[in-house]
Amino acid sequence: MAVQVSIGFQASPPLGLKVDQTDLDTLLGAIGSEGWHDLKTSDGQVRMNLGHVLWVRTENPEPKVGFGR
Repeated sequence: MAVQVSIGFQASPPLGLKVDQTDLDTLLGAIGSEGWHDLKTSDGQVRMNLGHVLWVRTENPEPKVGFGR
């Protein structure tokens, strides 16, 4: 199941992506280490420098009631 995430970096706008839960878990486990990380997304692959990642935000996959989405 794909999860919507936003990744914040030091000197650029956040990057919004859809990733599988297992790929997200791998990314979250790698944060805090040095070097590069390849993240498989629904649109392709993203290579990021882990030293520049400031935060990762996940969206709640449950449907919302009311107006909005």
